[in-house]
Amino acid sequence: MQESPGRHGSVQSIDRAVAILRCFDGRTPDLGISDLARATGLSTSTVHRLLLAMQENGLIRQTAHRRYAIGPLVAQLAHSGGIPATLRDAAMPVLRALRDETEETAAVHELLPSGQRVVLEQVESRHQLRRTYTEFGIPVQLPLGAPGKVLLAFSPWERQVEVLAGPLEQVLPQTITDPVVLAAQLAEIRTRGFAKSVSERTPGIRSVAAPVFDFSGQAVGCLSVSGPEMRMPVERMDEFGERVVPAAWSVSELLGATPAERDRGTARASEPAVRSRRPARRP
Repeated sequence: MQESPGRHGSVQSIDRAVAILRCFDGRTPDLGISDLARATGLSTSTVHRLLLAMQENGLIRQTAHRRYAIGPLVAQLAHSGGIPATLRDAAMPVLRALRDETEETAAVHELLPSGQRVVLEQVESRHQLRRTYTEFGIPVQLPLGAPGKVLLAFSPWERQVEVLAGPLEQVLPQTITDPVVLAAQLAEIRTRGFAKSVSERTPGIRSVAAPVFDFSGQAVGCLSVSGPEMRMPVERMDEFGERVVPAAWSVSELLGATPAERDRGTARASEPAVRSRRPARRP
């Protein structure tokens, strides 16, 4: 990490301290000075000086054999309530902003370990005629609706193959039940970054949804915007999709997601034969 010309020293120190913090993860919970120097490109003397300052402030703690790990201040901040601890907590302010921008109902959905999804929370449209979720906490199969399709599209490829091989339930005439058609849609969703549904699960309702990732790069939920089909022509659905993608990514960042881990997760969701193609457009 070379010094940028004209960059203020204190700001550069913050950049370097952050670079050190990013070196720690579940695979490398503690590191030595030489390890950190190699990972950051800094000299060992610079790393040592920064570690002393970070240790004094609780960002870093020293372990056995002159190695270092994340300090107590990080855990204190995580448990203080200042950092959202759940998908719902992270999403709520973003949902309110989405509702205000689109004037339609915004919701957050969570992927369950069972491979289904549930509606966690919504911020309803102020229109008299609006989409209102009533099935909070009730599992819904992934192929049904935009939220389910976007979660399936970003699930590991093996999981997609399993779902496509099984029976696809038809709840409405527009529900996608052809596995070839659905597989093509899933590939398009990964490229576009969001899913669309035209009355595929709820009569007269159209929706768009974009994935929310966690620190591991896995899609753990999604944000959606939905409303009556009379107010959501195809052009407006595309416009809403472009709004939902960055909104969902802002929630992902609160959950610890990084672009690198997200892209690795997306690669695992892609068909092996096409993983080398250009990645999806990102915020």
